[in-house]
Formats: sequence, structure tokens, C-alpha cells
Amino acid sequence: MKVTLIQHTPEPEKLIAASAKLCYSHVGAENIMDGLDEQRTENFLNMLMDLGHESPTEHVSFTFAVEGVSRVLTHQLVRHRIGCSYSQQSQRYVKLEQFDYIIPHEIEKNKAAKELFIKAMEEDQKTYDRLTELLYDEHYNRLIGEGKTEKQAKSAAEKSAIEDARYVFPNACETKIVFTMSARALMNFFRERCCQRAQWEIRELAEEMLRQVKQIAPTLFKNAGPSCISGPCAEGKMTCGKITEVREKYKAMGE
Repeated sequence: MKVTLIQHTPEPEKLIAASAKLCYSHVGAENIMDGLDEQRTENFLNMLMDLGHESPTEHVSFTFAVEGVSRVLTHQLVRHRIGCSYSQQSQRYVKLEQFDYIIPHEIEKNKAAKELFIKAMEEDQKTYDRLTELLYDEHYNRLIGEGKTEKQAKSAAEKSAIEDARYVFPNACETKIVFTMSARALMNFFRERCCQRAQWEIRELAEEMLRQVKQIAPTLFKNAGPSCISGPCAEGKMTCGKITEVREKYKAMGE
């Protein structure tokens, strides 16, 4: 998994402080940035975060580029919709001559399971290649018969072939995605996906994203993480039972 924070709102903490400042003072809109030095910004952000006043955090966003993850992960990721935007590599337009795949940790540790898993991936690739060949020939001949040039027929035939052949690919298939989240959406994402009960792959993504945004905006994300780091476990009877360990882990992340 490779996670890169490729862009973010400049001076995110200062912008949030300025936005919130407008709510609590008579200052004019054109002067809301005045007087917000580093210390005053930090003080204002600390107050907002301790109060749980999150609406001003919607004014800033963070954009990540992620690769080396499975479609299992991205199917979960795109369920986060409010304040989020996604651009994912298309299997419809990108022909996968040799698709990469993600091996779950537990399968990786089990020799017999890993051998079986890899065999299944290899068979999927062979089936995809064969389906692509069969469908390509059929589409190419039809398009030539319709009067298309050879160049036009080849391009359209390949696109149509891989559009259907991709159905054979497994959830383990590696993918790439760029996505943007507002700071408020990120906080919700961390509450849900940093939890020990979250699926392992998206939890690893969430933890790495949190490490990176903390470097940019430590005060803004000082309380970010699973809900249990600042309150009771929200999982009820399904709790992992490791609240002390989890709190220590996220405390250390901010140091």
C-alpha cells in the first residue's frame, strides 16, 4: 500500500480558525484573517476541537493518491460520500495484461492457503486473457463489416472486449485511486475506519492517512481516531476490549 497526501488547502488550521472567528465576533469578512498568528490559531483550534465544533472544518480539504490496495478496500472507501470525491483507475479503459493483486495477511502466513490463492489469481488472468481474445475477434469482425477502418475497429473492439472480460477479476485485484475529503469527512472516516473492528486493509489506510494529516494540521486532528480514544466504545457488545491499548496507540501517534 502506498499512500501519498498530494495536496491540501494551504494553512488549513488558520483558515478554519478564521472561519470560526467570524461566527464569534463583529469583525468584517475582509478582516477575518487579521491577527491570527500561530499561537492564536492554535488556541482557537484547541477550543474548537475540544468543544467538538466541526462545521468550520468543512472549509479545508485533503487529497490523497493511493495505490497497492484492493477493490475490497475501495468498495468500502467510496461509501464515504458526504464531502468526498473519487477518481479510480478504470478496468473498462485500462487493459490489464498482468493484473496485480493483494494477498490478505492471514493467507500470506499460511503456505497452503497462499499457494491456492495465487493459483486462483493466475487462473483469473488466463480466463481474462482468453475472454478478451474471443470477444475482441467477434467485435473486430463486426465493426469491419459495418465499414469501420482497421484502426477504428481495433480500438473499439478492445474497449468492448475488456469491458466485459473484466467481470472475471476478483475483489483482490489491485487498484489505484485519488480522492479528496474535507477535514470533517476525514474525522468521520477516522472514527469509523481506525476502529479495531474495521476491516484490516481499510484500517491500515486510515491509520496512514491520519499520520500524514497530523503532520500538516496537528491541532486540527489532535482528537482524530476511533471514537473510543475520547469516549466510550461505540461498538457495545462487539467491542474489541482493547480500549486502553488503542488510546495509547493514538496518543503516541500524536507525539
